[in-house]
Order: sequence, then C-alpha cells, then structure tokens
Amino acid sequence: MNSEIKFKSLQELYDRILPALKSKARELHKKGMNYIYEEDIWNYLKRYKWTSSRSLDLGDMVNDIFNIEVQELDSYVKNEFRNYHRDVNRED
Repeated sequence: MNSEIKFKSLQELYDRILPALKSKARELHKKGMNYIYEEDIWNYLKRYKWTSSRSLDLGDMVNDIFNIEVQELDSYVKNEFRNYHRDVNRED
C-alpha cells in the first residue's frame, strides 16, 4: 500500500504545512522574535535544507520546522532585512 501524499503544486504543499509554520512562528514570537513570520521559516528551509533533500515526506518537513536551528534562521532573516530596500512610490 502506497501511503505517499502527492501535491499538485508548491502552494498546495505550503498550505498543508502552514499550521506547523504558524505554530513555530508563535513560539518564536513568545521568545521575542516578533519579526520572524511563517514565510521566513518556509523560505529558509526551502532554500537551505530542502533543496538538497530527496524524498522528503510531510513528517520530515514538519520535523524540520519544529527543530529548526533558531540562530541560523535569525541570521537569515536579519540578513534578508539588510538586503531589502524600501522605496517611496512617487507614481501618480
């Protein structure tokens, strides 16, 4: 019996693990890291952990979310802030 879950899109996968992402973000907010959001956790793991992994299942991904290296995530988010440039929209 094949109990593997297949997703039709990355958005569908994101939506499926969103409760775990929200839970981790709430945990980090309680620790004073109010600037880290679900999207940051997803982007960090997608870029640095999951791209080199093969045959990930939902359990592995949820485990990665809850056991993320907080200091590395914090550094990633702060670095992203440094690279973000706000511009004033002067168009009519």
